[in-house]
Amino acid sequence: MLSQDEINALLSGMDISGGDAAPEDGSPGAEGAADTGADAAPAGDASSGEIDESLLSMEERDAVGEIANISMGSSATTLYSLVNRKVDITTPTVELCTWANVIQDYQRPCVFIQIKYTVGLDGSNIMVLKEHDVKVITDLMMGGDGTNTDGELGDLHLSAISEAMNQMMGSAATSLSTMLGKMIDISPPEASLVDLTEKMDAASVAPFLAGTFAKVSFRMQIDELVDSTIIQLYPLDFAKELYATFAGGGASEPEPAPEPAPAPAPGAAPSPEPYVPPQAPPPMQQAPQMGYPQMAPQMGYPPMGYPQMPQPNMNIQPAQFQSFPVDYSQVPGAENIGIIKDVPLEVTVELGRTKKSISEILDFAPGTIIELDKIAGEPIDVLVNGKFVAKGEVVVIEESFGIRVTEIIN
Repeated sequence: MLSQDEINALLSGMDISGGDAAPEDGSPGAEGAADTGADAAPAGDASSGEIDESLLSMEERDAVGEIANISMGSSATTLYSLVNRKVDITTPTVELCTWANVIQDYQRPCVFIQIKYTVGLDGSNIMVLKEHDVKVITDLMMGGDGTNTDGELGDLHLSAISEAMNQMMGSAATSLSTMLGKMIDISPPEASLVDLTEKMDAASVAPFLAGTFAKVSFRMQIDELVDSTIIQLYPLDFAKELYATFAGGGASEPEPAPEPAPAPAPGAAPSPEPYVPPQAPPPMQQAPQMGYPQMAPQMGYPPMGYPQMPQPNMNIQPAQFQSFPVDYSQVPGAENIGIIKDVPLEVTVELGRTKKSISEILDFAPGTIIELDKIAGEPIDVLVNGKFVAKGEVVVIEESFGIRVTEIIN
């Protein structure tokens, strides 16, 4: 006869020799736990981030880091000119990672910017920026102070950051061209908003993200507005190509030596040599100055190959010019100024001026008051074809405005 404990153990699938019986409250037994562990093992392996570090050697990582450092140095200078703020990008760190590492370590959602090389290099990489950083850079590019970061990220932000990255990576490509000694160019970057989730298919963003790839991390600071991390993701084959190009110095292949001229066929007459005229020996006297006709020297022998030219008798006198009168009205033809008196000119009366940023102009609405740089009652400017010629005051002539000239600008 089996005891109740032995029956319960058999029903739950446990090994009674282990001495552990299934709990009587109906909780899962060892078999259920074993099944759960077997199902979780593959997922645990995928998310554990176990990476074969030998896929990219230390020399290859150093080369990728150096190339990225030079590229981002040029990009920081370009970004400074776009946002008019101090930009500081630190030395990068290079490591291998998987998609699980990216979604675990980086903020979501974020902006993925794909950069493809079209000339000089065959490959692509992805720049990853945080959503807040994109909003700050976009606001600065549009004339703001970088604090207008409310609202969702839209097409305007993506278009602006794509243009910024186009100029930044274009400058980086120029630096790479100088370093590697060959022409390098990129296609226009493509920006997209990506919500990093575990359920998302990494291959839908880029095929190389489904495996192991190289991650280059930078710390970017823009004044007091941005202090965060940006990353670049490189396929392993592209990282190895960068190392091969960098290690080879990017030198172009030597030009092949010119092929020797074919020997003449037997019995054929040799081709005549091109005629080269003999060079004349240097003259015994100093050569004449450039700009004057070459004459034979008065003493010595003429240059070989040129006939002796007799020197003509010339009467040389200093040039004399008639002085202009001080009164330009006495110049002949001055009375013909009436010919152009009918030419129409545009007269503009300028009440005042001011400067506004693009964001302020976009806020204009009916009823908006714009303050000018003129004080009330101050004379206004009169311009003729855009040239400041007089000052005056505003008057009313019946139902129209007019201007009474009070001063002519000399």
